[in-house]
Amino acid sequence: MTAPLTAARRSELRAQAHKLTPVVIIGDKGLTDEVVAEIDRSLKAHELIKVRAATDDREARGEWLERICERLEAHAVQQIGKVLVIYRENFDKPREKKPAAVPSPRVAARGDDAKRTSRPRSRTPSPRPASEPRRRRPRSSR
Repeated sequence: MTAPLTAARRSELRAQAHKLTPVVIIGDKGLTDEVVAEIDRSLKAHELIKVRAATDDREARGEWLERICERLEAHAVQQIGKVLVIYRENFDKPREKKPAAVPSPRVAARGDDAKRTSRPRSRTPSPRPASEPRRRRPRSSR
């Protein structure tokens, strides 16, 4: 089995799994070989999946999660109620590089290392348009 997940990695995976929907449902027959094969296929395709267990037995769900992880050499990320989150790294899949964080326009304009445009900024403010006299709101009847 691979090395256990660190707490930081487990936290990242929980955050990624938040938006997922269950792709496999363990039904009335329990954890059959067909269900395990489907979980295996899903892990090959997605690495991180949610599995819904359709039983009210809390101990059975915990036992299923352990058996799935043992048989498929996967990691249990989280179990909330009837939903099990399972992760197995797919070494055949090319790794995506995370893009560098792009600073917001305010931070970029403020910072010294912000990109400069070809035209320098004017130091003198532009003249303000001539203002008209303020209009008064008509009085309401009293």
